[in-house]
Amino acid sequence: MSILKIITIPDKKLRETSSEVTVFDKKLLDFIDDMIDTLRSKPGLGLAAPQVGANIRIILIESRGVKDEDGNVIYENIPLKVLINPEITKFSRDKIEMEEGCFSVPNVFGPVTRPKKIKVTAQDRHGKKISINASGLLSRVIQHEVDHLNGVLFIDLVEDKTKLREIRTEEEIQG
Repeated sequence: MSILKIITIPDKKLRETSSEVTVFDKKLLDFIDDMIDTLRSKPGLGLAAPQVGANIRIILIESRGVKDEDGNVIYENIPLKVLINPEITKFSRDKIEMEEGCFSVPNVFGPVTRPKKIKVTAQDRHGKKISINASGLLSRVIQHEVDHLNGVLFIDLVEDKTKLREIRTEEEIQG
């Protein structure tokens, strides 16, 4: 398998609405495996097909869990989820604001308010229908990745743009 190139803003492909997946074949399975390798090569929790230049409705979510020095959970463990043609069918009225970032908007973070809980229906990598009731981090990451399929980036959802912050590495600062 291989690691795919992640496209970043201002690439216009990130603003397109993705097409439904209708053919579940070896080519699709190979592409999903490449997406998995790409996600696992980066320090992130999700990846959508448009981020690697393919405007088709596929998202991946996975977290190996992260704890701070005191053993407190920062990110919960989320086993790999491959969601094809995901559709969020229910949103909770309760919302929560959390900071988000994105591979396609490098080094930028900002607060986004999203529903706490959702229900999503999708297909697995073999085309079988699945349904997930998600809350917490899983809910947030699914919503973030589904937004990619609709040409929406997290920065579009930050209400107060002055709260966007850029984090640059020492290498970038020194040029």
